[in-house]
Formats: sequence, C-alpha cells, structure tokens
Amino acid sequence: MKVSTLSLAAFFAVSCIATEELTLDKVEADIKTENLRNNLWHLQRIAKENGGNRAFGLPGYKASLDFVYERAVARFGKHMDTWIQPFNHTFEQTRKLEVKGPDGKPVHAITLLYNPATPLEGVTAPLLNTPVDDTLGSMCLPEQWTGVDATGKLVLIKRGVCAIADKLKLARKAGALGVVMYHNIPGTDYGSATLSAANIGQLVPVGLIPLEIGSAWAARLVAGEKLSAHLLVDSVFETRETWNLISETKEGDPNNVVMLGAHLDGVQAGPGINDDGSGSSALLEIMGSFKKYKGFKNKVRFAWWGAEESGLVGSLYYTKNLPEEEADKVRFYFNYDMIGSPFPFFRVYQGQNPGDALGAAPLYEYLSETAGKPAELAPFGTSSDYVGFLNIGVPSSGLFTGAGAPTDPCYHLKCDTLENIDWSALTANAKAAARAAAKFALSLEGVPPRNKTTVNVRGRAALLGQFQRWAKIEDEAEHNHSCAHKHQNVV
Repeated sequence: MKVSTLSLAAFFAVSCIATEELTLDKVEADIKTENLRNNLWHLQRIAKENGGNRAFGLPGYKASLDFVYERAVARFGKHMDTWIQPFNHTFEQTRKLEVKGPDGKPVHAITLLYNPATPLEGVTAPLLNTPVDDTLGSMCLPEQWTGVDATGKLVLIKRGVCAIADKLKLARKAGALGVVMYHNIPGTDYGSATLSAANIGQLVPVGLIPLEIGSAWAARLVAGEKLSAHLLVDSVFETRETWNLISETKEGDPNNVVMLGAHLDGVQAGPGINDDGSGSSALLEIMGSFKKYKGFKNKVRFAWWGAEESGLVGSLYYTKNLPEEEADKVRFYFNYDMIGSPFPFFRVYQGQNPGDALGAAPLYEYLSETAGKPAELAPFGTSSDYVGFLNIGVPSSGLFTGAGAPTDPCYHLKCDTLENIDWSALTANAKAAARAAAKFALSLEGVPPRNKTTVNVRGRAALLGQFQRWAKIEDEAEHNHSCAHKHQNVV
C-alpha cells in the first residue's frame, strides 16, 4: 500500500502525543539499569575524549551539556521546554604541582582548586612544624598561631576539622611562603577540595601530601632536626562562561512546579561518574519516562547544575536570580548528588522545614519497604545544590549514598568510572526519585508554600534561626566550598 509523506508525517505526529495517564508504577517500571548505565557510558566517553574530566571551564563539561541538551531537545522536545542559563565564574587549573622533601626527592602530592601560584621556580625554604589538634582543628584558629613566626618558611600543617582555606589565610598572615599539608587519613587515595574563587589573593600556595609522609617529617622536626622542603604550584586563573541546563514538562500548572536537580560538572581529577553522573543519569531517565504520559497536574522542572564543584555556583546563581514571584512557584526541590556509591549507605535528606518530610517520605518508604535498602532519614549537609533552595524557604529533600572511604574510595579521583557504581543502589534510588516526582506531579496536597521568612519585600529583619543558618551556609558555600556533605574528611 502506498502511503504519502504527508500521511506518514501525520502518523508520527500523532504517535508522539502522550496518551497514557501518568502513574507512579509506570514511571518506576520505566527506570532500567541498562539505560542508566548507557547514560554513564556516554559521560565516561565524553571525559575520556576531553582530557579525562567533565569539569567546569573545560571542554568535557561543554560536551556533557551538549549531550543532555540533545536528549532534552531532540528526543524529548515535543514534551519538554528546555533552556540554557549562562553565567560566569573564575576558572582555575593547576598545570603543575610538586612537593620535594628534605632529601630533595618528589613525594606524592595533589593540588586544590583555586590554589595560588608560587614563583615559576617554586619555593625552597625551611619547614616549620605546627601542633596537631584533631578536636579544634590544627592551626584553624587565630590563637593557635600566637607566637608563631612563619616568615620565609613553608609550614607543615595537618588537614582536618576546619576548611583548608582558613588555615591558609592564617598562614599568610603569619608570613609563610606556603603550606605543606598532610592528610588526616592514611594512604594516598584522598581527594581534592576547593579553596574557592572568593579567596583569591588571601591564601598561600599549598600541596597536599599523605599522612604517613607528613607525620614522619613532623616527628623529625619535633626531635630537633632542621628540615627544608620545596613547593611548586603553577596555576592559572581566568573568568570563563559556563551554564545550567533546565528543562520542564509542557504540561502541568506553571504556578506549581516540582524541581529535580543534579550537578552535571565533575572535578578535574577524573570523569565524575558517581559524582555526579549518577544523579544526572537518573534525571535523564525520569525525564524520558515522563514524556510518555499525560495527566500532570503540576509542572516538573529538571535542572543540571554547572560549577557545583567550584562552590555550588550554578544552583546559587539560579536561586539568587529567581524573582520572588517565580520562587513562589517552586513548591518542592529534590536533590540527587552521588546516588550510586560502590559501598552505599542510603541517606534521605529531611530538614526542619515542615514541608521537607512530605518529600522525604516517599523516597524513604520506597527504598526501605519496596527496594529493601537500609534507608535512613538524615539532616541536610552543607555542600550540595539544595543549599540555595533551603535558603529561599523551598521545602526540599533528596538522596545521597556517601563519599570518600568507605562508601566511595574513588571520590574526586581518576577512578570514579563505571566500575565505581553500585548498580543496585543507583537503580533503586532512581526509581525512588521517579516515584516521588510522579507523586508530586499529580498532587501537592499538604505541601506548604515557600517559607518567605528568608527573603521578602520587607528585607531580612525577621530571619528565623534555621534560615540564618542556611544563609550562613550559602555564604560559606560561595566562599569556601568544602564538600562537607559528602565526607567529613574532605575539609
């Protein structure tokens, strides 16, 4: 039978119209491990073809953005409205880092994001030991530097408790040329952190070495030996454009929006497959499921955030630039950051906002009752993309499976690859996220409106304690992102 081109076009147009009603069971069934894996395979390939990472300011992030954009527009465009939100941020890259010990030989060392440069030839100077305080933090407080003259020296400091940038600021005030910091957990499988673009000009250069090496040098200094060390940091700073990608269902009440977010960028050290390819992949699959159905009472908005690893920059840019009337329309925010850790725990975020529990409940119930996972309700941390939403009073929840040893030994490392995923955990979490999103797409019954105590037309004079806390955390995130929600030893 001969079919005209016009008839075929009409047929395909009709076939693209969603005819089935949205249900929680249908979207759960749509989430399949092989599709989650396929998304992550593409993200790993992108990293491999772009210098080994998908970090802000580098080609791998733009390629990752193009990948998600193609899915949202070319494959799901009939059912989704998609846009790019550009913003600028200070990019930093350490081109070379070297730490040499007293014997003149290089030791294992890693850099930190926004690490200031030494002179081109590096710095060779006497090594100054400092006291260890694992309770208050080693050299975290100004009084710990009383009487310490670090002028013209490299200071040996143990990592931990407070943000690294705090230690480096105090070292600079004490006259140090740089800091050799030793890690607070044995071994060399430790990740980096960011010193934050906001601290540019306030810090000394730093190299992060293993606990065993730093402790040995400290012991020799305590015994009275005089030791020297060498530190070289070759880094570049410049403003670069980057982007958030946002896509939302065409169907649904635009005055009642349910948001799901995951950060699309990774760190420069590796491909970022668990952190946070896992959350990004889950959002893609949920969006792919939703395009098949109709009956959305509320609009669902998906966000892939940029420059999270540089200080939650993309999500904070979004929330800070969201007009009041638009912020009122965001009824709930779900955050999915690292949901496939290889040795997972199953944390469901629930904060003090009365609305938080309404989003946490379906996540917790699915994981614990249906998937049989040992889920636990837990308070929010301080260093993922929920911070901006909490600070503007949007009820929020989300999932997290752990970072750093023992849950994810490849956190912020080159080995954060496809082999670094627990597929059962990722699939269960993605299914839980899909059901929760579908539930809220169908009904927001009981979910309170945004608490506008934080920001309103009268200013911030009436801040409540919990919102003061989130305002402070938001400020700290912008100035000194330490990934504290992911692992207690990353600061």
